[in-house]
Amino acid sequence: MSVYARFGVRTVINACGTVTRLSGGRMHPEVAAAMVAASGECADMIDLQAAACRVIARITGAPAGIVTSGASAGILLGAAACLAGLDPARMNRLPEVADGRNEFIVVRSQRNMYDRALHVAGGHIVEVGIPDRYSGPGVRDAAAWEIAAAITPRTAGIYHLAHPHSLPRLPDVATVAREHNIPLLVDAAAQLPPAGNLRRFLAQGADLVAFSGGKAIGGPQASGILCGRADLIGSALLQMLDLDVFPDLWRAPAEFASLRQLPGLPHHGIGRSCKVGKEAIVGLLVALERFAARDEAAQHGEWRSILETIVTAAGDAVTCRIIDAPVPVLEIATTDAEGLAAQLAANDPPIHCGLGRRHEGVLLFSPVSLTIEQAAIIGRRLSQS
Repeated sequence: MSVYARFGVRTVINACGTVTRLSGGRMHPEVAAAMVAASGECADMIDLQAAACRVIARITGAPAGIVTSGASAGILLGAAACLAGLDPARMNRLPEVADGRNEFIVVRSQRNMYDRALHVAGGHIVEVGIPDRYSGPGVRDAAAWEIAAAITPRTAGIYHLAHPHSLPRLPDVATVAREHNIPLLVDAAAQLPPAGNLRRFLAQGADLVAFSGGKAIGGPQASGILCGRADLIGSALLQMLDLDVFPDLWRAPAEFASLRQLPGLPHHGIGRSCKVGKEAIVGLLVALERFAARDEAAQHGEWRSILETIVTAAGDAVTCRIIDAPVPVLEIATTDAEGLAAQLAANDPPIHCGLGRRHEGVLLFSPVSLTIEQAAIIGRRLSQS
């Protein structure tokens, strides 16, 4: 009997992709086995994060990195690092910032509900730019000079949402950040694949980059990576760790040597609720090594084969088109997208697809969380619609 059935939970066929509301993707047996193995023994969490730092640095090229409980947690911890630096007194006061240096500059067209992590850490968002290209009256968006013009003594950091269409381009934003000695925090939660993005944003000048671990990397759903500048990573880690220890018995490993200069240890930090367990850390590291080593062309071929299985099984019942991208997607055009989506979800097992273009009469099917068998089921259901 399925472990889900044991607790009375009905499983679904997830054609939305690695979305959190549908529990993410499927974990490779090697990753799951590593998590089970990790659960049977104990380790000092700072030593485990030091090991994670070595793996993340090797794969991303970053000076340092830690495993977080997700990309959103990575943004919160990164913001806390920008706000407090290596000052334990500032860490203790967050989310309060007595001197007012708590502003994060964000391009208005890059605002999203995940940037509230900046607020949670104690930050205040300052918007810049007018996104005429999205609202329709024009073609322009924010420019790098507008970010520079918004910098004041209250600026703690610049937040950039990594997306192929984001403007200004990251290298231009990084130039402004460097000129003003302001940390640049990049949200790259869903910007994998390609695997090259693990290095690209850092190479373009980001100081901190947050990735989801439970999406394309294939790690535990509640995992992520924060990588970048060593001093900021050390600050982020310290504000997440359990620090109910006697300071004279605590030590910082070489991977987080910047923490050795602190005059004392802060108490539990603003990121304490973002703690990540030993099982998730080990699982993420195994998944990250697998992700970095895989043949991307072969993986793309497997994903396309899954979508082609849907198309073949659906026959002429629906209008299908496979869109090639780093992760290919199947578009199904219909005169009643809402009705078809509801019909698929009402079946047993329920089939969930992407509804982002439902208003256009298009349903989207991602292969990332599907098996070939599930793809065949989807196709047969579509053929009966």
